[in-house]
Amino acid sequence: MEIAAIKNSYKYWAPVYDYTFGAITRAGRRWAVDYINGRSGRVLEIGVGTGLSLHRYGSHLDITGIDVSSDMLDKARQKVAEKGLTHVTRISEMDARSLAFPDNHFDTVVAMHLVSVVPEPEKVLAEMARVCKPGGEILIVNHFARSEGFLAALERLFAPLANVIGWHSDFEMEKVTGVSSLEVTAVKSIPPFGMFTFLRQRKRGADAVAA
Repeated sequence: MEIAAIKNSYKYWAPVYDYTFGAITRAGRRWAVDYINGRSGRVLEIGVGTGLSLHRYGSHLDITGIDVSSDMLDKARQKVAEKGLTHVTRISEMDARSLAFPDNHFDTVVAMHLVSVVPEPEKVLAEMARVCKPGGEILIVNHFARSEGFLAALERLFAPLANVIGWHSDFEMEKVTGVSSLEVTAVKSIPPFGMFTFLRQRKRGADAVAA
């Protein structure tokens, strides 16, 4: 999908996202945030969308959220203001392929239900790795394509509709595990029905940095 198509898609979905895709992906978001709350330092959430996860982060964390959709970010900023989320220090419109942050800046970088939506996901992962501190973690929650069975056939059937439904149903995990500075440390199926995967990668180097 191209950026223009993504923006158009989420301009349509923004008003109802929390009650549609947001509801379907709630369990995966909760799983990721619960894990992050056991960590410390700066957290970057890429594809923060309407801010569904922001209130779940622990107040000991410093949260930055980015997204390419201004319509979705308007919803996120509203949540931050209404709920007094002072630990959310920045919400910005930004292309994940070119992050406006310095190298080695965040302790944790997370993308939930994003990598099968963005164009050039390999570039996004490279940028996630660049801004993550050595010893820090890259976390991804996403649906990844199955290789066989009825669900695999459905994924292939819906693949041409990516610009309409807003994501690639046939997205392969290998597209986001090829960054040389990252090592995969965990892959776990999560609810609902094991539809999504929690992928954890650690940035190599600086073993003294807490994982």
